Amino acid sequence: MEAVDASKEIADLNLTYMLLAQKLLREDKAAAMLRLGISSEMADMLAGMSMGDVVKLATSNFVLCAFRLDELPVFRTVLQGPREQNLQQAHISILLAGAQKQAAPGARA
Repeated sequence: MEAVDASKEIADLNLTYMLLAQKLLREDKAAAMLRLGISSEMADMLAGMSMGDVVKLATSNFVLCAFRLDELPVFRTVLQGPREQNLQQAHISILLAGAQKQAAPGARA
């Protein structure tokens, strides 16, 4: 993959992510904060960005969204054995919510 292709794909990913984040925040701020793993201050900043600001930020050469299953034990727990779909979704939600609280002590959802 060429650098130009990678930059365009990163920009596309970032733009999609930012627009989705804004949509989720408009619909339900508290749920969006949990799903996105962001603070209230970041939520307010994202929700208040103009389209021009979103596009400008999206075209940076860095991926803006983070891979949240960054701890190997959490990742293994999510992938272990077949489970009922609803139970697995609940387990993932609990793990990610717990990880968010540990990463930002004192942060309010």
